[in-house]
Amino acid sequence: MRVGLVSPYSLTLPGGVQGQILGLGRALRGLGHDARVLGPCDGPPPDSSVIPLGNSVPLASNGSMAPIAPDLSCALRTIRALRDESFDVLHLHEPIVPGPTVTALVFTDVPTIGTFHRAGESAVYRTFRPIARWAAGRLQMRCAVSEDALNTAADALGGTYELVFNGIDIARFAKAPPFPTDGPTIVFIGRHEPRKGLTVLIDAMAELGPDVRLWVTGDGPQTPKLRSLTAGNPRISWIGRISDEELASRLKGADVLCAPSLHGESFGVVLLEAMAASTPIVASDLPGYRHVARPEREALLVAPGDVAALADALRAALARGPVIETMVAAAECRAARFSMDHLAERYLELYRRLLSG
Repeated sequence: MRVGLVSPYSLTLPGGVQGQILGLGRALRGLGHDARVLGPCDGPPPDSSVIPLGNSVPLASNGSMAPIAPDLSCALRTIRALRDESFDVLHLHEPIVPGPTVTALVFTDVPTIGTFHRAGESAVYRTFRPIARWAAGRLQMRCAVSEDALNTAADALGGTYELVFNGIDIARFAKAPPFPTDGPTIVFIGRHEPRKGLTVLIDAMAELGPDVRLWVTGDGPQTPKLRSLTAGNPRISWIGRISDEELASRLKGADVLCAPSLHGESFGVVLLEAMAASTPIVASDLPGYRHVARPEREALLVAPGDVAALADALRAALARGPVIETMVAAAECRAARFSMDHLAERYLELYRRLLSG
């Protein structure tokens, strides 16, 4: 089967949706199918399967900055790629985001399936509701990555949806060599923007022992301010953007993953990655997170924004007592259910159903 996976977001910039698209493409090819990924690229494509559609521009969305490409040149490249590639199925991720996914919806007669990732309020859905509903109506099949994403899409666009959870490459995290540490270490993985709650984690660090270290990966609009506030603090290491291999290694080597997001998380992929790496989790008690790591079963979940509660949970996780060990074992078993190979097989079932009418 020849499958086109279309991303509205730049594939050369880190992001959960982009990671899912690229990972799904690899898994489909591993199962013997010809899967190509189309999307904006602000630099060399991340792998040979990618068809670049031009540069992106940042757009504020859902408390974050989305790197999209709603320009005419991207639309023309998208139309040309669809004509040249002769796909059997087009799989559009975030199909109503302005850019190549909307262009593909309008200009293709190939069977289309759309996956909705967003949870929470959407300016696009609110402002352009009639147009968004018309565009969504051109999809032959709709999927959502979580119950929250399903409810967000259904409330705004109507229609029915298949619930298809995200996936990860289990082996990459389970078999990663642990990155060396020089004391109890917490790792943060994500963009430095208000909704991710990094400020809350930095405040919680002040309540932990002097031997506790924090690795902060990634970057974002808050990076300069937060780095200046913690300047001279040897307990906090600003790692920046790192390769997928180093990310897996640091996750495996850390004593705890902390995901202190305040809102806007439809599905906790980073929690799944920690579960596969056998790393204890402390996270905010958000619906998108509790669907992945259930409270007191696979993770310690606390109220978003509660510095004291976050510090207490981190202290308990770092102590690694019997309760935490039981959670880690349960988390490993649960993560296995969310492998990228299983996700690819699930989507292949849907593609075949779509092609059969």
